[in-house]
Amino acid sequence: MSPTTSSAESKPPRRRAPGMSVEQRRAMIVSAALPLIGEHGAAVTTSQIARAAGIGEATIFRAFKDKDELLDACVAGAVGVDHVLRELASVPLDQPLVTRLTEAAEALCAHMERMGTVVRSLYATGHRRERGLPPGPRADGAPPEDARTRSFHAMQDAVVELIEPDREVLRLGPERVAAAFLGLLFSRLPSPAGPGRSPLTTEELVSVLLRGTLTDPGSA
Repeated sequence: MSPTTSSAESKPPRRRAPGMSVEQRRAMIVSAALPLIGEHGAAVTTSQIARAAGIGEATIFRAFKDKDELLDACVAGAVGVDHVLRELASVPLDQPLVTRLTEAAEALCAHMERMGTVVRSLYATGHRRERGLPPGPRADGAPPEDARTRSFHAMQDAVVELIEPDREVLRLGPERVAAAFLGLLFSRLPSPAGPGRSPLTTEELVSVLLRGTLTDPGSA
């Protein structure tokens, strides 16, 4: 047996990395596409998405039948709450309540901004406008009412879990505090630029929720 043959036979067989499932591949492509859609809207090309995902363009069309199906999946991904629910679940419960709620507010604000950016960009560039929307999002980009309700309840339940450890020191139950928290958060509207006209920061919002706006609560 020659040295070359012996050396070749001594090498362990190469193992192929496990392949992605179709759903995993679709999720990876959507994740790469979302920032590009926020920038280019429906004008984004599958070539740009493939480069961002580090795959060949043909791989996109093995996961999606066409670009419209990919864009529809991106809308669903932007309005879905799975990602933000994972972020809320990752907030450590041993942190002070103010820290937990500030992290929750930041995660929820990022979710709303991402959703708004993607949906506005797509519809501003005409995606589905001429053919009507696919089942799912409404004409304004929001999910159907029942889906919106389910999403809101899922987020509210996640916030309740973050508040629950402090139930004994709250004047209201965690469910009511969570409802007030989400109400304040979702009512933040863009304001005209100028001093004192910017939306509440997440820290200010949590401070108002937990401590009010009076320096001396007994003075009013």
